[in-house]
Amino acid sequence: MSDRRRRSARGVRAVGLVAVLAAGLGGCGDSGGLLADGPASVAVGPATLWPDLRPASSPAYPYDVASRETVEGIRVPGGKIRAVDPVAVVTAELAAHPDDYGSKGAYHATVDRMKDCADGTRNPKCPLLKAYYRDLTGDGRVDLTLGFRLRPTNQTAVRVYTVEGHALVRVLSDNDAITGVELAGRSVIVRSPAEISGYEYRTTWAWDAEQRAMVFTRDEFLRTGGGTAAPGPSASPPPGPNPNTPPGAP
Repeated sequence: MSDRRRRSARGVRAVGLVAVLAAGLGGCGDSGGLLADGPASVAVGPATLWPDLRPASSPAYPYDVASRETVEGIRVPGGKIRAVDPVAVVTAELAAHPDDYGSKGAYHATVDRMKDCADGTRNPKCPLLKAYYRDLTGDGRVDLTLGFRLRPTNQTAVRVYTVEGHALVRVLSDNDAITGVELAGRSVIVRSPAEISGYEYRTTWAWDAEQRAMVFTRDEFLRTGGGTAAPGPSASPPPGPNPNTPPGAP
């Protein structure tokens, strides 16, 4: 499932917090001590709203946070994932999912584009990106991270594979419009453009030993600089008493 569908289910919650610390330095002969910059704002703890509200027992929008699938037709010689041909791995996925890559699928042109990868050269038309190897599952062996362009869309597929015995198992499958992908420790961070200029989404996936898959763990909506700032808490007045609030009101 794409990040876009997941975000529409959860909604966009842009939360900003800006803290500014200022210290002034005097002129010549100043001792260099700390100078006051005015009274500090009073810390306000979170207020619990509707404490008697009955909590929901199920999510409003069901969505997958993990996917796992054995790649049919691919064997891993000696359990060494570097021996697996990335082109063969993507080709196997295309064949296994005709609803996505068939003539009526959203990514139908990917099949034709993959033919430009068959000779092993760096054909610029080949949608397959460079393969990366890193231990993301914590078993002491490297796993395979692949990316390939999904045609005719502007999306990119991000996949992570691990080895179980002599089988290749896909433990992460994510499609989205992507501005960057990072491997941080044992996590995969996918960066995607936001509808608001100057912001981006960052989705983090991490290995879950119980589900034996990379699971969605965090979705952030962050300012990257430039563009128009989105309305949010940072645009709200600073905390403090409201002169229009009658005495004793909450």
